[in-house]
Amino acid sequence: MKPLILTGWMIPEFTEPEFADLVLNFFFRFGWGPLPSPDELATYLGPGTPDVKHGHHWSDFATGGNRSKNSDREDLDLSLAEFCQHYERVELWFDTQPNAQLQLVWLLDYFRSYPETVAKLKFCLVDLAMIELERLGKWRPPIVDVTEKELETASAAWQAYRAPTPEACFDLLGQDLSALPLLRPVLIDLLEELPSSSTGLGATEMRMLELIARGYSLTNALFHLRQLRQTRIFGEWEYGYLLDGLAFGPRPAVTGLDEQLRTLSRENLRDRHGAYLRSELSLTEFGKAVLAHKEDFSRHNPIDRWWGGTHLTNDNLWRWNPALVKP
Repeated sequence: MKPLILTGWMIPEFTEPEFADLVLNFFFRFGWGPLPSPDELATYLGPGTPDVKHGHHWSDFATGGNRSKNSDREDLDLSLAEFCQHYERVELWFDTQPNAQLQLVWLLDYFRSYPETVAKLKFCLVDLAMIELERLGKWRPPIVDVTEKELETASAAWQAYRAPTPEACFDLLGQDLSALPLLRPVLIDLLEELPSSSTGLGATEMRMLELIARGYSLTNALFHLRQLRQTRIFGEWEYGYLLDGLAFGPRPAVTGLDEQLRTLSRENLRDRHGAYLRSELSLTEFGKAVLAHKEDFSRHNPIDRWWGGTHLTNDNLWRWNPALVKP
């Protein structure tokens, strides 16, 4: 029997019948906005019922290779843990990207309550970003069993990330995380997105200021050139939301962002995309001062965003120094 694959990124081989019986792709983004509630996640992973909206259940994202009897519609109405029982082998393919590692610890934390399913899990050590792969070719990652050590590490990480302060995530850096070898770099990247103690901005915002100061005035470079921007927590639209905050506050650090973005809904992706393409960016004098660590952006502008379970506001501004600094 071909395996069931759980992944955060689809590649062509996954849908080929000789590779997998079925692929489940998870689309939750855990790096931006408030985390889904426990009830929402329980509904997503639980049994399918008529009152669950399309797109809010794991079975809505099942892609078949064989689409065998293991994946008929009735079985897809089971909880994910129950559905996995139909397979001899369930492979977890989650790569180096931060959101993929957050998805991995979330799922392992969920499966920890289902030991019969855990016995079927195989953990693929995907040590690259699958977004950069056109095909697997001859490359195959090492595959290991999921043991209590992986489950314990994942649960600690997921509960820490959901906590109302970043303290538990910071404390994890002092613990043995070797069971999930890609997790530590992700935790560091996440912590670096907390506001700096000197500038009030996270790593991605500061990198955008650096690039704009060096002449990268168009959003294409800021949003899409991964090697250039160097940070990896956020996706394209999330970079845009951060840029909005830099440009449209009471004391902006960036000028030249299309004014239409002030009023466009975040759901209006088409018009927002056009507005970003029309923008030609430069730093204000205040932005230059922030970049030089002579001004603190948060002292002049509202902060209102989420870092895992932590709601960052001007009154609850956890910072990174690079050590955790309480509000």
